Amino acid sequence: MKRTTRLIHAGRPDDDDGLVNPSVQRASTLLARSSEALYAPAKRPFHYARGGLSPQAELRDALADLYGADHVALASSGLAAVALALRLAVEGPGEALISDSVYGPVRYFCDEELPRLGVTPRYYAPRIGAGIADLLSEETRCVLMESPGSLTFEVQDVPAIADAARRVGAKTVIDDTWSAGLLMNPLELGVDFAAQALTKYVGGHADFLMGSVAARGDDADALARREIRYGLHVSPDDAFLALRGYRTLALRMERSGASGLEIARRLQAHPRVAEVLHPGLEDSPDNTLFRRDFSGAAGCFGVVLKDVSGREAEAMLDRLELIALGFSWGGFESLAMPCDRQLRRPAGSWTADGALIRLAIGLEDVDDLWADIEQALAD
Repeated sequence: MKRTTRLIHAGRPDDDDGLVNPSVQRASTLLARSSEALYAPAKRPFHYARGGLSPQAELRDALADLYGADHVALASSGLAAVALALRLAVEGPGEALISDSVYGPVRYFCDEELPRLGVTPRYYAPRIGAGIADLLSEETRCVLMESPGSLTFEVQDVPAIADAARRVGAKTVIDDTWSAGLLMNPLELGVDFAAQALTKYVGGHADFLMGSVAARGDDADALARREIRYGLHVSPDDAFLALRGYRTLALRMERSGASGLEIARRLQAHPRVAEVLHPGLEDSPDNTLFRRDFSGAAGCFGVVLKDVSGREAEAMLDRLELIALGFSWGGFESLAMPCDRQLRRPAGSWTADGALIRLAIGLEDVDDLWADIEQALAD
């Protein structure tokens, strides 16, 4: 079956009660019929509810089908998912190479928590590609990617970086939230652990927080064990919402992506705009890699305003009426965010002549969104 068809039908309950959606099972304790059965969980589908019942199991199955993964772990947020993947990838003292464009809270985790494990974070320019081999050594434990980057949207040469890391025995982790596992499959490109915030495109309705990590082979076995050891758990109600959003993921991303590209092209011609940071644009420096590795575009991208300070950009965004200000993205609603206050680029891989803003285009009519942007950017 085609991938979009599998999104509709994957993760459906195996029982014969005829329900098209899984039951929301709320429980902590599962009763056994005997002491022998109590201590023989392998003979029962579930042993204790910390690992989830239904629909957590169906959600894992659906995401495993999306990635072609052998196991998918569920976490309380996208940040928690990336942290779990990093903890799996980093073993013993050494060094972790981290893309200079990673999500801000992930950067803070790397700066504050990795040194506690004896691991030194070292940041690299996201467009380094195969040149990352010059930074790799026997001390490298992990390479963390995000493609495109959260605020500046550089596309990384994921296969080249994964191959170079593998040659020195380093694990690779990617924050795959922008593609949601639908527009790109990092596991197919050689990445060991693919994390994403299900909060965003998979959920699609801005009503819960959750993350996931997908892996194959021995990495999947290690992921399953660590998920149990850490006692990770998500609520059945949130898992149900994630699975509900998963069913319409392809349709929503297609609409959001098309609308985002249309708004991006209009912004390119706007006199207040210096640059539009969208890899799907034909003249983007990342377009070649984008067309090679992605099947489509998400609706989230950056805009550099011409000769505008950070404070002036914030005043412009405050004039928006239809598009709201918010940190998240991937929901049905369009959002905007000024970025200069949170830009941290220790590798020095980012410069701009004006303020940076981020737009996350939702499902509204493009002309209505454009009218709102035009009036906000007007002199």
